[in-house]
Amino acid sequence: GDALRVLGIAGSLRAGSYNRSLLEAAVELAPEGMVIETFDRLGEIPPYDADVETEGDPDAVAALKQAIDGSDALLWVTPEYNYSVPGVLKNAFDWASRPARSSVLIGRPAAVTGVSGGGSGTARAQMALRQSMVFTRTPVMPGPELLVSRGGERFDDDGVLTDEGIRDRLVDFLERFDEFARRFRDA
Repeated sequence: GDALRVLGIAGSLRAGSYNRSLLEAAVELAPEGMVIETFDRLGEIPPYDADVETEGDPDAVAALKQAIDGSDALLWVTPEYNYSVPGVLKNAFDWASRPARSSVLIGRPAAVTGVSGGGSGTARAQMALRQSMVFTRTPVMPGPELLVSRGGERFDDDGVLTDEGIRDRLVDFLERFDEFARRFRDA
């Protein structure tokens, strides 16, 4: 079939973020037939407020929903803050989950990865994000997990993923995600 369009969202606002660098590596290493575009306006999304929603989605929220709606699948790249998902990423997710019965997240296949500075590789944040996707009925690739620990050793000063082992695992992760996501799109 034609290209699988993936929307990648990195849950960090920091310019030198390892998670944004991992997403950039995914864009570069995406398999033939997969195109990954990135959503870079998380910082513009206001805190979720049902009163604001009633007045109409703010521009950045509308842009997020439109980008998700225009994709075949989602790639979430999450840091880990205090054993969970960063507030800025959870907030974007919460906006995208509305309205609950017709959310753009329903049935849209997803994969989750992330980079930590320490040893956990964002395992708890990834699990927390997966838990939220149970409610939104978003099918998440069960494996392979890609937990990238010790980010400072994996990327160079320009944010390029230089660790060959992680590059190989990212390629495998994306190939498996391509197969997983197409099962839903082509069903």
